[in-house]
Formats: sequence, C-alpha cells, structure tokens
Amino acid sequence: MRTVFTLLFSALLCTSVRAQQELLQSGPMLGYCEQMEVLIWVQTKAPANVRVEYTDDKGVTFTTNEVATRAGNAFTAELIADRVQPGAHYNYKVLINDKALSLPYPTEFTAQPIWRWRTDPPDFRVALGSCTYINEPAYDRPGDGYGSEYEIFTSINQAKPELMIWLGDNMYLREPDWYTKTGYHHRFTHTRSLPEMQPLLARTHHYATWDDHDYGPNNSDRTWVQRELAKETFDAFWGNLTSGLPASKQATGFAGITSTFRYNDTDFFLLDNRSFRTPNDQKRADNKTLLGKAQLEWLIESLIFSDSPWKMVCVGGQVLSDSGRGESYQNLAPDELDYLLRRITEENISGVVFLTGDRHHTEMSSLKLDNGKMIYDITISSLTAGTGSSRNEVNSRRMEGTLAVEHNFGILSFSGPLKERKLEIETFDTEGKSIWKRTLTRK
Repeated sequence: MRTVFTLLFSALLCTSVRAQQELLQSGPMLGYCEQMEVLIWVQTKAPANVRVEYTDDKGVTFTTNEVATRAGNAFTAELIADRVQPGAHYNYKVLINDKALSLPYPTEFTAQPIWRWRTDPPDFRVALGSCTYINEPAYDRPGDGYGSEYEIFTSINQAKPELMIWLGDNMYLREPDWYTKTGYHHRFTHTRSLPEMQPLLARTHHYATWDDHDYGPNNSDRTWVQRELAKETFDAFWGNLTSGLPASKQATGFAGITSTFRYNDTDFFLLDNRSFRTPNDQKRADNKTLLGKAQLEWLIESLIFSDSPWKMVCVGGQVLSDSGRGESYQNLAPDELDYLLRRITEENISGVVFLTGDRHHTEMSSLKLDNGKMIYDITISSLTAGTGSSRNEVNSRRMEGTLAVEHNFGILSFSGPLKERKLEIETFDTEGKSIWKRTLTRK
C-alpha cells in the first residue's frame, strides 16, 4: 500500500513540475548587472507567481521578490536579486507557482566586482548585434522567409561574453502588429521565444536600444502615434538599468528609452534615435534632428563627465558613414552631427566609439577630429535578417577590410592596465568563425 501511495505521489509531483515547466514562455534572461543587484527577467504563458532563488558558492540561498504575471504586461516579470555581493558568483533557478524549473542549460551570473583603488579593471567581453528577424509565415510577406540562420545565437553563447548589447531592430514588427498592444506583445513574444536564443538569454547580461522596426513602422519617427505603447512594450521585455530622460520628458512630454550604465571601467550610453527625430523626408533643414536637443545635450555633458577610457555610444543608425545611403546621421541631420563632433572636439573628449546597427552589413569607420583625436563607428548587422546588397557601397571613412555582408555578430574585448586599456573588435560569422579583427589602443 505504501509503495502504491509513493508511486502516486511521485506521479502527481512530476505532473505538477511539468505543468509549471509548460507555463514558461521565454527566459529566464539576465538584465542589468551591478555590484549589489542583478535583474532576472521571465515570461510565462498565463498568469502565474514567479520568483528566483539564487545560491552563492558557499551554498547560501537567497530569494528575489515574487511577481504575479498578468496579461496587461505580456505575462513578463522583472525579478531583482538584491542580496548579491560584489564579484560573487551565483547559480539561480526559476520557480513558477512554487515549483522549480529544470532547464537544460546553465543559469548563473556573477555580480560586478569592486576593483577601483585595489587592482586594474577586470578584462571583459561584450557581444554586439542588430537586426533579428524571426519568420512567422502567417504574417510575413509572401515568398522566402526574410530571417534565417538562427543558430548564430548558439555561436554567440559559445563565445561566453559577459554582456550583450542589442543595437536595434531586435524585433521586426509586421503590419498587423503596429497599432495595438496585442500586436506589439505578440511580436515581442514570438521573437523572444526562439529556442536557439534561450541559453544565451540565461547566462549573459542583456542591454538594448531600439531602431525603427522594434519601435514602429519602417523609418518611423517622433510622429508615430503608438510611441507610448512602443516604450511600454520595450520596457516590459528588456532589463536596462533605467529608461528615459527627465529632461526629454520636460522638453517634449515623452521620456524615450535613453539609458546608460557602467561595466567595470567602461561607460555605455544607450541612445534613442526614434522618439525625438524629425521625419526623414522633411524639407526644412534648420531644425532637423535625430536625437532631439535634450538628449543631445545630455549625451555631450555625459561624455564630458565620464572618466571611462572608452566611451561606448550605442545608437540604432550609423553615425560616421558618408556613403549617402540609408538612415545615417550624415543623411538625416548633418548640422546636428557637425555640432556633436564639434562639441566632442572642443571639450577634448577622447575614446569615443559609436556602436551602431541597421544597415544589414558590418563595417568599421574612423574619423580624425580637428584636434587630432580619433573617433570610431562600429556597425554590426545583421544577426538573422536579410543581408544587404551593399558590397559596392562607398564609405570613405570605412577602415579597409572591415566590410562584411553576411549574418554576423561582434565581440568587444576590453583588457589591460587602467591607463593603457586596449579595445579589440572582432566579428564572427554564423558558425562563430572570425571574419576580421582590429585593435584600438589609448595612444
């Protein structure tokens, strides 16, 4: 009798655990990582109570806040691990309705360490990518699917970067998605649920900005009627440290998604190139803007304040390219770009590197400013969306040998003593094979 009871209890327990496992829609995904706090994101398929338990190397277990997921927020949960210690390593597990999930890949994180006044900053690696199109034939254009080679996310995961920065067009809203919360939630959920993406989400800290396709229709700007919904959905699906600027809210009535964070010794600025931009086809030139005055001045002052040896400015569209093609800064708001470069020169700011996407090809551009300092633009595109027909595109600022017109991702490697920090940029194809590599030094 006892054996029968034991078997029945075990069967019921397995059924219960399986039921909770089936409630998981996507994630877990690691969001921001600080010295005493880490965000873990999870999405369920239906209303559920979700929390995370995380255990340090001494076997001590802590628990995050519990979140009740709901339809109005696409059943997403942001869970805060607020009892971490600087530099400590943790294994974590997700619990849905009090049942722990069993996932077939590692779920772990390491809080940022304390290094200042103690050692040189740690070496670290950052993955880069943009333009993620995941086919869904019911809503796609007729013909062959625009997305392919999803195994690129496996290759990124195998590179084991500490961070990944998504540089825009991270989802491709289709025509049925544009005008409703249902549409936005469907598209973001469909992309985020890609099986090949899940191991990468679980072990790497993810930060993001957007471009037109995860903001609204193609080439959309500040006139987009659903920009509030776009921000609400973006904030629900990404785990940036902050979202939006009070100065932009005061100036325009809309905060946008601008953000910034520091990882070890390096500052990253996540810009919003959609919420404040004037229409691309506007003929009047004297007030054309890509970033809007409030965000532009915030960026310049933040660069002045930063003591980071490399100042990484992340924005959806190209900044330095002079090809005359696409939605580059030079094409859309040349006067504003001239002002930005002049202010960087006047303030003698060094180590500025723009990280950009959008163009469905990869290249690295450079420009010597009037004071002799160099600035760079590293464009990484695309991850899975169709590759461009830009093999013959002329960009006089392109560094020789850096054009890649295929699915690819980038890895930034920061290393060396504090006063001599080196930045290595390497791009890889879908299989993780190196395409090209360049190294920048503070000299």
